[in-house]
Amino acid sequence: MWIILDGYNVIRQWPDLARLDRGDLQSGREALLHELQAYRRIKGHRITVVFDGREQGGFSEAAENVGGVGVRYSRRGETADLVIARLVAEGGGGAVVVSSDREVADAARRQGAAWLSAPEFMTRVEAGRLASLKGGEEEDPPEKSGKGTPRRLPKTERRRQRRLKAL
Repeated sequence: MWIILDGYNVIRQWPDLARLDRGDLQSGREALLHELQAYRRIKGHRITVVFDGREQGGFSEAAENVGGVGVRYSRRGETADLVIARLVAEGGGGAVVVSSDREVADAARRQGAAWLSAPEFMTRVEAGRLASLKGGEEEDPPEKSGKGTPRRLPKTERRRQRRLKAL
């Protein structure tokens, strides 16, 4: 599975990382990469995080690999959102995009990718960390229960749920 993250969006939604980010942008990025490296070791997923380089970036897109996690910086004048949309288009529908930005989520859905909000991803990362410490399987997130007749989800939503279960 390929997870593509909207870097600054995730940092600013994750309370511990947001605190670091307010003090120093580099500290927030490094803390996120540390979390992603640990998650990658536990789960084995391919992970790419995309950061905006729009205002201070170079004239071309920059890419590097940090501890097994792919890092991309958009080029000057380009948003991370555009880079994420391009990566999803190149990778086909098998990716999971992590962002709380509605436009990024909509672009991912149009390309057939699953999407997950930053807080939902944070919950899954922390659950994976706890499961690895306990040495067991992680628990599934609690199912939402409600009154009324249960209905089958639309096909696209069922497909999304299957992909997200692998996280």
